[in-house]
Amino acid sequence: MTALVVRDIAAGDFEAWKLLWDGYNAFYGRSGDTALPQAITHSTWARFLDADEPVHALVAERDGRLLGLAHYLFHRSTTSIGNHCYLQDLFTTQAARGTGVGRALIEAVYGRAKLAGAARVYWQTHETNTTAMQLYDKLAERSGFVVYRKPM
Repeated sequence: MTALVVRDIAAGDFEAWKLLWDGYNAFYGRSGDTALPQAITHSTWARFLDADEPVHALVAERDGRLLGLAHYLFHRSTTSIGNHCYLQDLFTTQAARGTGVGRALIEAVYGRAKLAGAARVYWQTHETNTTAMQLYDKLAERSGFVVYRKPM
């Protein structure tokens, strides 16, 4: 087995990335009748490849196979001079869980955030995602904040 490589997404990754993306969305209940419209998927993909967009994507690859993804973006904050980095999406294949892929992706985002001069990296997960939270508790601190949202 070759080493795990975490790298920027490339234009030729679409089909393999989409399998991961679909798995991520299904994990959070967005599949079948509740699936994201294809226009959102294609717009998201296009943003990753647009240098003027603040949205970025990393993939974890081993032996030519994508095992995980991380999507992150930089944004201004009222509580710091430096931008904050929001790790919006993190997903690994079922087979890759517990093998260090998620950790490698998070640490790669940390590295990108540091290079960009970000003051903070943060993310959220669903309260039922207890398996992932075991990893997250080792890599960051819980903020204690509760998320509210209202669709528009």
